[in-house]
Amino acid sequence: MGQEIDGPTAVRQDVARYSLRSSLLVPASAERAFAVFTGALTDWWVPEYTWSGPAELVELGVEPHAGGMLYEIGPHGFRADWGRVLTWDPPRRLVFVWQIGPDRVPVPDPARASEVEVLFLPEGPEWTRVEVAHRHFDRHGAAAEGYREALTAGWHELLTRYLSCVLHPHDS
Repeated sequence: MGQEIDGPTAVRQDVARYSLRSSLLVPASAERAFAVFTGALTDWWVPEYTWSGPAELVELGVEPHAGGMLYEIGPHGFRADWGRVLTWDPPRRLVFVWQIGPDRVPVPDPARASEVEVLFLPEGPEWTRVEVAHRHFDRHGAAAEGYREALTAGWHELLTRYLSCVLHPHDS
């Protein structure tokens, strides 16, 4: 059972018990779409979705290589890592481990964390389809289905903000 939202750049989502696929068409080259997704997280990520929160968040980032970390920097320079890059293949593909549990507690063991794959698929010189597959929610244990439900709404909001950042890079 999926949900569809009309419009050429709308976020479309399909869900299964332990996975979620979101996609949207962005008016940008694959290079720009990848660069905004990975290099401007602070501009489009929902600050309420961080451990630092909107008042204390300083930066969100991705170390641009396999084995690199996804991280946030909060108050007093405190750094919290919340994911690890498995595949760094600009401008085509990014795969990372989502090391945040359903209770928002860090999940140090990647084998107990879900995984996110982001594909940047060119559809002509000025358009790119961005597909985000968040899978393996079953690794999060008993709360897996509820967590997938929560992140279905979460990814919809994140990708809507991401699209806005692509469209209006200086308004974010």
